[in-house]
Amino acid sequence: MPELSPDFVACFEYAARSDVGMRRPNNQDAFNVVLAEDGSSWRERGHLFLVADGMGAHAAGELASKLAVDNIPHLYRLYREGAAPEALQRAIVDANTEIHRRGTANPDFRGMGTTVSVLALLPGGAYIGHVGDSRIYRLRDLKLQQLTFDHSLVWELRRLGRMARNSDLARSIPKNVITRSLGPNAEVQVDLEGPYGLQTGDTFLLCSDGLTGQVSDQELADLLAYLPPEEACSVLIDLANLRGGADNITVVVVKVVDDRVVADRALDATPRSRTLEDLPPSSMFYFPLAGVAWFVAFLLWLADQFVPAAFLGVVGLGALLAVVVLWYRQRWPRGGDSGDHRAPRHRPYAQCACQQGDRLMRALENTLDELDEAARESERKVSWERVESLRQRAAEAAEAGRFPDAVRETAAAIRLIMGELRRPQNKKSSDDRRQS
Repeated sequence: MPELSPDFVACFEYAARSDVGMRRPNNQDAFNVVLAEDGSSWRERGHLFLVADGMGAHAAGELASKLAVDNIPHLYRLYREGAAPEALQRAIVDANTEIHRRGTANPDFRGMGTTVSVLALLPGGAYIGHVGDSRIYRLRDLKLQQLTFDHSLVWELRRLGRMARNSDLARSIPKNVITRSLGPNAEVQVDLEGPYGLQTGDTFLLCSDGLTGQVSDQELADLLAYLPPEEACSVLIDLANLRGGADNITVVVVKVVDDRVVADRALDATPRSRTLEDLPPSSMFYFPLAGVAWFVAFLLWLADQFVPAAFLGVVGLGALLAVVVLWYRQRWPRGGDSGDHRAPRHRPYAQCACQQGDRLMRALENTLDELDEAARESERKVSWERVESLRQRAAEAAEAGRFPDAVRETAAAIRLIMGELRRPQNKKSSDDRRQS
């Protein structure tokens, strides 16, 4: 009999693929999936899923992304003394240090960098560590939410209120200009999000911008809702390639399929904002200092010692201002600081609902028609009987209002033709390059 997986593994389904795309000579993306080895590891560190998008000349981008997806899981599990979110944040910061060191040590790798988006799934919920413009989404109850903030020029200007979302200026700024990454600088600011409570049916998507640059959030929502992880990965990459495949494409899909791993379903999906309780212990020194200064100032004032009384009053006010500054820095950390960065923003950063209609089917059918024509013109050896059978079943399902079935059958036809179209190109793909 085959060995059964423990609950903390069997209760998740996942798939991961990385593709070079249609225009790039090499793949600078990387991913990693590291599952908990036992119950203790599951409770303390959980499962880890990572996507990285490297940048740099020669092989620098490939090296940077590989260093990120290799080092972060190792360091995350190595740092056992802290809680999971602190260990995750520290692992990303220290991975940045190593990438920066390698970049400055070799002229060929100078300035190399990488984005990284990390999802940690534990019994207590999901935590996210993020730097750059790769993304993490969550589909829940037919609503897709982007859980990460794009560290790009467009998003930063929008956050500062300098640019409207659909303005001419927004359309004119290149979307691939990122403002934060691992490697180029000795210090990095990490966004740490969570905890997000888990519930059965939650589907998480981690991806590089090679996907989101070609496939809309609406399409992501619909396909994740209708397809299991393995099929979703394949179809999303095929769609990105059919629309030009201008960049490397990496997709990781994780779905919660059983609630036996959910320890706390009451967790708020929005991380809490900072309060005075989050101030470092050293800041508590300023409260008694302010109280003593003002008390003595009051006594001096009664004794007509106005100058020293005024001086001590200013000292007390300065102590309280110091507390305010510390609290402000906890909420809005400055760039370069490597502390905890659960800064309050507008979470989720983007969202849309599944359409649950035939609009997606029409789009997929148009894509399939184009593929069909291209394959026939190039005289590819496609199993046309199989394609027609899939199309017929899809049409029947759509007619009956069974759109999930219709999407699955149409997606299978797309994958069938696309696989044949790409076969002779001998493109470098890493479908099975799962690292653990």
